[in-house]
Formats: sequence, structure tokens, C-alpha cells
Amino acid sequence: MSFNVTEAKRLVIKVGSSSLTTVDGGISVQALNRLVDACQGLRSRGIEIVLVSSGAIAAGLAPLRLDRRPQDLAAQQAAAAVGQGQLLAHYSRAFGHHGAEVGQVLLTVEDLIRRATYVNALRALEKLLALGVIPIINENDAVATAEIRFGDNDRLAALTANLIHADGLILLSDVDALYDGPPQAGGKPIAEIARTEDLSGVTLGPRGRAGIGTGGMVTKVEAAQIVTAHGIPARLTSAANAERLFAGEEVGTLFLPRGKRRGARSAWLAHLAHTKGRITIDQGAVSAVAERRRSLLAAGIIEVTGSFEAGDVVEISSPDGQVRARGVSSFSAEEVRTMRGKKTAQIAQELGEDYQRPVIHTDDMARVEVPA
Repeated sequence: MSFNVTEAKRLVIKVGSSSLTTVDGGISVQALNRLVDACQGLRSRGIEIVLVSSGAIAAGLAPLRLDRRPQDLAAQQAAAAVGQGQLLAHYSRAFGHHGAEVGQVLLTVEDLIRRATYVNALRALEKLLALGVIPIINENDAVATAEIRFGDNDRLAALTANLIHADGLILLSDVDALYDGPPQAGGKPIAEIARTEDLSGVTLGPRGRAGIGTGGMVTKVEAAQIVTAHGIPARLTSAANAERLFAGEEVGTLFLPRGKRRGARSAWLAHLAHTKGRITIDQGAVSAVAERRRSLLAAGIIEVTGSFEAGDVVEISSPDGQVRARGVSSFSAEEVRTMRGKKTAQIAQELGEDYQRPVIHTDDMARVEVPA
């Protein structure tokens, strides 16, 4: 199987800070212009693009007279607040030369955890694309309530690809491919990753160069695994290769899709939702729920941990503690404890007909990929 980006209808393109910055740490207008010109080549083919761009903190360093990325959260937030406007101005000017409009969308993983804002984000992005606007997405670093975690934009790009049902995820950095070891130590580029097992023995490198980027190969591989588990291919290469890639050349490393394409709700459950507890099920229920994709019934439940209410998301684990699914519980933790291990008829007799429903319906459940 292959993946030619020129045959896609919709792509999410993520570019890292290290690909957009100069040696001194500021935004490289030349590098940004090259990226925009390459992206415009895709748009000229009728391909919709969503750009997930790092670089806000880097863009704010020079205006704040900082010679390196600050370590404390408040200074990072200040740099992001100043730099985000400058970064968007650069994109607006560069795409404007092609007669295209851009729209800023600032998101955090925390925003997407809430179902209402998750749906609103989808609607906003769909409308921008329908209007011919290029959404420029970045994490909302300026209002982060915890330390700005490395790799969030890689993960955010993967979740965005799932959110908008993209045909592919492109991860652009300062490395031309995934290598099986450090290139300086003789590591070789890997052309294709078809299975999780293909990553066995691969040595992943450190964080971005010069302390500008916060991601690294680890987070890019994790992002690729998120989308491929949902049936979306990913390609990883350098920003310098963008023009060749967008012209149809097969450069970098291709991550082949493994799972089936699933909807936005499934992606939310699998990767975004905060879980409030755990339900441990017996091996028979594991087979029914995880393998045959059935609803979870009370009879297969052997243990309930945590405190949750009806409508909360919980983990579903096998007897050995391995999480096999996540889903929205129809009942509270106390109710599930009362129901566990009992047949549906017995539950109806003891608690009433309303308790005959599955504890978690299959439509409210996302199965979790288990490493081989």
C-alpha cells in the first residue's frame, strides 16, 4: 500500500518550531515562505489543508529580547502571547501573496476533552475549510494551566486529523525520515512502518535542536500511531522536503494505517477523554467487548474502581490490568458495583427494568489497540 499526498482531498500538516526558526531562535521568514509556497502547490490541486504550526514561543523571543527559550511557565506564556500574533502575521502575508486567507485556531488538549467544545471545534474547522480559508492551529500556550508539555502539537495534529477525517497526516521537522538509530552512528532511514512491531529496536532521538522545539522523534512516532490506529496514513519528513513531497515524491517515512476509520466521537473517547474510573472484566467479556465489539453487560464485570457517575468515561480492563477499551458508563460506580456479575434478568428483578441496559453500549465505546 502507498500514500501519495497529491491524491488526498484533505490533509493535516504539522510543522515544528525547529523548521521555522533561525540559528538565533527567531522566525525564519525564508523557511516559512518556502513552506507556504509548497502548501499552495497542494491547494492548487484542490486539496484542503489544515496547518498545525509550532513557533509562537520562538517568534516571541526576539521582541522580548530573550536569547533562548525561557524555562519558567510565565515567561513561556508571555513569549507565546507576543509571538502568536507575529507568527500568524507571517502566515497571513505569505498566503496572501497567493490570494488565500488564513484563520487562527488556538486549541489545547484540555479544550478538546469537553464534548461540547470538541464538537464546536469540528464545526469551526469545517466552516473555515468550506469558505476556502486555511486554518492555522497552534496550542494555546499563553493560557496553559500546567507546564507547556513537549510534543503537544504533534499530538494535537494527530487528534485534528482524526477530528476532521483527514486523508493523511504530514509531520514536518528538521529530520528527513525516521532512522533505525542515530544517523551519525550509522543509523539507516526507514521507508515504511506497517506495524507497531516494526518499531522494535528503533532508537528515537532527543528533543528538538537548540532548545527551540519541544517535541522530538518520540512524539512524532506517537502522533503517527494515533492516526494510523484510526485508519489514517502518516508521513514523516523534513520541512526542506515539503516541496518534493507535495509534488508527489515518496520521501521520508510512511506509517501505514492499521485500524479502521472511525468517527470523531471514537477518537475523543480513545485519546482525549479523561477517565473517572475503571471496570475490570473477565476473559469472556474481554472477548465479547474487545474482539467481537459487543456492549458491556454487568455479568462480565468482576471489579469496579474509582468514583464516577452516569455519563462519565471509564476504562475497561482485562483481568491482567491491560486497558482494552474506554467508554461512557450508563450507570454510576455504586450502581455498577451492585450490578456486577449478575445476569440481566436478575438485575431487572432486583433493581427494575431500567437497569436492563448495557453498562456501556458498544456505540459509546472505543477499543484500545493492544501491542503485540
